[in-house]
Amino acid sequence: MIKNKIFVACDTTNIGTIKSIINKTKNNKLKIGYKFGLEFLNSRNGRKFIKSLKNQIIFGDYKISDIPNTCAATIKAVKDLNFDYITIHTNCGLDALKAAKKVAGKCKLVGVTTLTSLNNKAIKEIGFSDKINKIVLKQAILARRANLDALVCSAKEVRQVKKVFKKEIITPGIRFDTKKNDQKRVLTPKQAYQNGSDWLVIGRPITNGDVRKNIQRLIDHLNQ
Repeated sequence: MIKNKIFVACDTTNIGTIKSIINKTKNNKLKIGYKFGLEFLNSRNGRKFIKSLKNQIIFGDYKISDIPNTCAATIKAVKDLNFDYITIHTNCGLDALKAAKKVAGKCKLVGVTTLTSLNNKAIKEIGFSDKINKIVLKQAILARRANLDALVCSAKEVRQVKKVFKKEIITPGIRFDTKKNDQKRVLTPKQAYQNGSDWLVIGRPITNGDVRKNIQRLIDHLNQ
């Protein structure tokens, strides 16, 4: 039986809370990994804790965005943490993506497309003239040209992205209901998998409140 794959977003600086999340999300129905974002990665004890993790799938969500030399140097600087996945913004451009990929080694380099907290209005305010779906498609093509290992995009764009990017697709912006928080482009877990997502990134819907009950809610939702 193929298990659905979930990255639980550990968005806190509290080591005790993260240990509890890891303990309470263990189950035999889902394949679970743990995503650490900038909040935790830049905390006082974050690096030490990640280095201590054993036998876990770990995702360093750095969203690296810089010139080619700095992108590559950043990947080298965190190699000792043995991340399974690290994110880099596709907006860095092809040269930066290639430079980072060249030094990534066994770590899967993941291209981030347009953030799920943005909609077409926000994109226009930034200065883009294309709609989000067109921008994400171009970003996916760029990731393919750089030979990246995976791509992050909204579940709403997965179907079109899979036409040009054939590797793993990771989708944040997952919600069980209409509570979007600061997200804009969201779908339910079941809808995301139906669209072709390989991994879902889920934070607050799992980590807020009773973690074990939330995991069971997810399992029940997927089995409906």
